[in-house]
Amino acid sequence: MKCKNQNLKVLLLSITITLFLSCTNRKILPPQQDKPKTAKQYFEKDYQWYIDNVPFFECSDREMEAVYYYRWKLYKAHIRNTGKNEFVITEFINHVPWDREPYCTINAASMHHIYEGRWLKDDRYMNGYINNLYNGGNNRSYSESVADAMYARFLVNADSAFIIRYLDSAKAIFNAWYDHYDSSKNLYYIPAMPDATEYTVASIDASGGKDGFEGGDAFRPTINSYMYGNAKAIARIAEMTGDEATASLYSHRAADLKKNVEENLWNDSLQHFTDRFKVNNQYVKYWDFIRNRELAGIIPWYFNLPADKAKFSAAWEHIIDTGELLGTHGFRTNEPAYEYYFKQFVLFEGKPGSQWNGPSWPYQSSQALTAMANLLNNYQQDVVNVSDYVKLLRLFTKQHILPNGKINLVENYDPDKGGPIVYYYWSNHYLHSSYNNLVISGLCGIRPSESDSLVVNPLVDSTIDYFMLSDVNYHGHRVTVVFDRDGKKYNIGKGLSVFVDGQPATITEQKHVYVGAPVIKPVAEQTENFALNIARKGFPKPSASVNSVPDTSMFQAIDGRIWYFPEIINYWSSKGSTNGVDWYAVDFGRNRDISSIKIYLFADDATFFAPDSITVEYLNRDSWTPVVVSNQTPAAITANTQNVLQFDKISGSAIRLNFKHSLPKQVAFSEIECY
Repeated sequence: MKCKNQNLKVLLLSITITLFLSCTNRKILPPQQDKPKTAKQYFEKDYQWYIDNVPFFECSDREMEAVYYYRWKLYKAHIRNTGKNEFVITEFINHVPWDREPYCTINAASMHHIYEGRWLKDDRYMNGYINNLYNGGNNRSYSESVADAMYARFLVNADSAFIIRYLDSAKAIFNAWYDHYDSSKNLYYIPAMPDATEYTVASIDASGGKDGFEGGDAFRPTINSYMYGNAKAIARIAEMTGDEATASLYSHRAADLKKNVEENLWNDSLQHFTDRFKVNNQYVKYWDFIRNRELAGIIPWYFNLPADKAKFSAAWEHIIDTGELLGTHGFRTNEPAYEYYFKQFVLFEGKPGSQWNGPSWPYQSSQALTAMANLLNNYQQDVVNVSDYVKLLRLFTKQHILPNGKINLVENYDPDKGGPIVYYYWSNHYLHSSYNNLVISGLCGIRPSESDSLVVNPLVDSTIDYFMLSDVNYHGHRVTVVFDRDGKKYNIGKGLSVFVDGQPATITEQKHVYVGAPVIKPVAEQTENFALNIARKGFPKPSASVNSVPDTSMFQAIDGRIWYFPEIINYWSSKGSTNGVDWYAVDFGRNRDISSIKIYLFADDATFFAPDSITVEYLNRDSWTPVVVSNQTPAAITANTQNVLQFDKISGSAIRLNFKHSLPKQVAFSEIECY
């Protein structure tokens, strides 16, 4: 009996050891998110593009999660194809009189566009945009930090060859800004409006309190910080090429700007970086400080410019003070103590116009939050903490949600009462800020670097129970970051976990994670879209069986812009037609060889619906010849997403789409592409 018991003990011990070794050697896999399900929830029928392009995010704060996905929908709507392998990112979703024709771009928000777009997996979009900015798109209509943003994008995709080719262009634009440089003060100056702001303290006071849209030239923390960031980026790019002379020159320029901003734009009495007047008139004096703090004074931290000193960190006390630069519903652009705080100087069609004398602007709110993330990661201070970051990110999140419950980012907001201020037709879905970068590099803590490692330092407090950011394309690797406060959501342990290419990664005490050497993959080429016409004149030329809107609506179907927001029109439609069959045609002006057509239909299920059927014809000499479609994806014509028709190559000077629609249902084309 004793022998049997002994054998049983040995057997049990053997089983225990086997199970222990099995558990300790078991690979911990990253939690699996049902991406198709999530994508369909947030993007409905257009889900596939997002699966292919963006990191997926889930969070215990469901509003943050919803706004995160909205911001990718917003971003996609602002991607505009402008030619073969050419893309831009627009600021206003449709054309406004002050944008750059025919691209409809504005260089002011390019920093936000690139910091946000650097997380897209398809490199064509940012490559095309940066190429456009360095080939006329950055026309310096507004102050900018494109070189800094381009370098920040390199930190994510690690493609040094791409940014090196723009070194000379970045230097040329940097040197062109010397037309805004005062060599006696060794600082840059700019009026309010071309600094992407209007009605600031400097511009209002320089007008004697009567105006402020233009004028108010001042040495501003903004433009000087932008130029500091650009100089640092140019120096680093030059180092990659071995150009030591250029690297040294721009490093010294950056160091001089840092010194002069710290010494001359720091206002001891206000404990803040503030403007000093360049203008000298009966109301204000050259080199005097402006008399109130502005949120713009926090921008130096966006570029990690200030020294890590308590003297400068004290500025952040004013950022989180609800009597100063923080309102109940978000950041204020200046303080209530200012004499002209919220005074309305301009009206448009009886509604308030754009002003920076108090309203909360997503443009500057996202700058301030980026700066705060830098402060929390790169500085030793005790003024703000991660709870401040989470609180302020939540306030910014809520600004995206209109009083009717819909998510729609507009121009600016009331930080005291809440709700939009400037909300014109063209203000809908306005992309002049970042948000997802604040989630990815702030809340979720992915801090890109030049090395084969990165820092992962989530800025979360006790109000965030969990999050997962999955499939981030970083240096050609796939990174997933998981935070689970009590370990019960994902069942892989408490706290922070990081996975690289599906494998668990070690997190050092310094929060470093080894990723590995960059994997640079060739960027896919895009064939030319023969139906594209962003100039709205000449060829390709559209025509249709009906055009009830007497403007350029026919051109809207071939203008390189695709979105399905119902609030703002971007389509040609059959509206007003009494026919059961209508058509839309594109004349190429010469013969084109085509083997596929992409159709993007808009539907609101009220007026516009997917057609019952679509047939294609091409103009062969003088006669229309039917096209035999060999493959159609999806199988049934579907609205609010991409439909691809493929066929054997045809050669013709025009194509025509014939479509049936059961009246009173009408059909709308957001875009048609021919390849």
